[in-house]
Amino acid sequence: MGGRGKDEQLVDSVIAASSITIQERRSADGLDAHVPMILRDGALYDPDVDRFLRDLPLNGVRSRHSLRAYGYDVLVWARFLSEACAKTIWQADRHDVLAYHRVRRRTEVGQRISAASWNRAVACLDRLYRWGVREGLIAEAPFTHRSVWRQGYGGRRSQMAARNDAYEPAARRADVSFVTLEDYRRFRDVGLKALLPDGCARPGARDRTGIRNALFSDLLVTTGLRLEEASSLFASDLVFADHRAGRQVWLDLPDAQTKGDRGRQILVPARLLEQVRAYVDVERAHAVTKFQRRSEWQSIDRPIFVHRERHAARLRLVDGGDIALDLLDPEERGRIIVCDSDGTPSEPAILWLSEIGLPVQPNSWEVAFARASSRCRSLGFDISISPHQLRHTFAVHMLAMLIQHCLRDAALPAGPMEGYRQVLGDPLQQVQRLLGHASLTTTYIYLDHIATRADTVDAAVEEPGTAPLGGFAMTGRPRKGTSVRFVPADGVAPAHASDLVIGLRFNWTSPDLVESFCH
Repeated sequence: MGGRGKDEQLVDSVIAASSITIQERRSADGLDAHVPMILRDGALYDPDVDRFLRDLPLNGVRSRHSLRAYGYDVLVWARFLSEACAKTIWQADRHDVLAYHRVRRRTEVGQRISAASWNRAVACLDRLYRWGVREGLIAEAPFTHRSVWRQGYGGRRSQMAARNDAYEPAARRADVSFVTLEDYRRFRDVGLKALLPDGCARPGARDRTGIRNALFSDLLVTTGLRLEEASSLFASDLVFADHRAGRQVWLDLPDAQTKGDRGRQILVPARLLEQVRAYVDVERAHAVTKFQRRSEWQSIDRPIFVHRERHAARLRLVDGGDIALDLLDPEERGRIIVCDSDGTPSEPAILWLSEIGLPVQPNSWEVAFARASSRCRSLGFDISISPHQLRHTFAVHMLAMLIQHCLRDAALPAGPMEGYRQVLGDPLQQVQRLLGHASLTTTYIYLDHIATRADTVDAAVEEPGTAPLGGFAMTGRPRKGTSVRFVPADGVAPAHASDLVIGLRFNWTSPDLVESFCH
């Protein structure tokens, strides 16, 4: 299952017939294989541009999706310079940047990109030209910068910083889109599971992977995992013999599996673990049978064969030696094939498998979500949900509930939002850790959305026994090391697995916070 993404569409909207193209993969090992190449008439566009792209992993760009995005941003810019200005990348000046902005941001609606997409492109090109100046390729960059006073968050000191004048302000807020819990449940049941709005099976529906897709969606919205992180989980990460029923589990994400090599812990709800086990025992088992019967391992590029038994955090290679789990990036995890004791390939290590037993790729999930959204709209529901929106949904709803708790015991100064900011340092840091943000500044964008629901937060302060947000109330007041349980405000416990129950465990002596959405 595949589809055209935003990057390809952005390229087509500039100059579709250009001789400058992109090759997303190159002959190399590991992450280097995902460093794109910019070509002109089938040959390398510029050796220095290629060197910049190859240096990206060394300079902190380690996600293959980020590498791909960098490649397309450079490609579109190179096409524009070639066709509209008759220049190469290293000949660009400030006037070319202004002309580029007119084409990308001030043209007709169908060809215009968002402010967030523009700022992403500026960040890429700014890095390219800063690198070019350091390498002595150009005397100065085509961008201008000004000094701004950047506010410090989470106890960090404010400081002066250089800001590219080409950035457009307030782009990030529009870039954060989250979903109400009601819309999410409708999307999951009607869109992914292909049920009718009343919960009955749709006549003639044949979506054989609906349960798997809905379970994957639940994982995203209850943990805040990125799409690539969730796609690259092993079956053994969530299914193990000594797990006690009804117990939630802390899962360690290795550095190499996460964006920016910032490993972290997430908490997987107990009910979700039970559903994952059922998926593994039935639907995934059928897929594994087809994988074995068809020898589908032969269709996997450069498979890595390992024994089923492992030593601690190391996988035993069939051809001898071992490999540390912490070193495997998402792409390499997708190539792991678990073998039987006699060395016969048995199944992929990846949890999420297609009907024929191959690992489901991240772009396939995006297509599945797009189809589910289309199905919802065909039934009159104005719903359009992407996998990344569920990460935002996790963050916004969880942060809102933490705010409710903090404000109950806080004496707020004048000015509601300023009061919120002064007491929210610790909850924001919890969200930052659970999401894996490198900077607390990134996490602060969710406050803009909490601000739109400030009346709800105020009500939580005035009425300690209630929490109007989402119709939930907090039972009991938290003490050091105790658990807090949110139940529906009417006091009635959820009757179905699809109803939301939220458990929060606070430990006031450490920054760790456990949060889960259980469906």
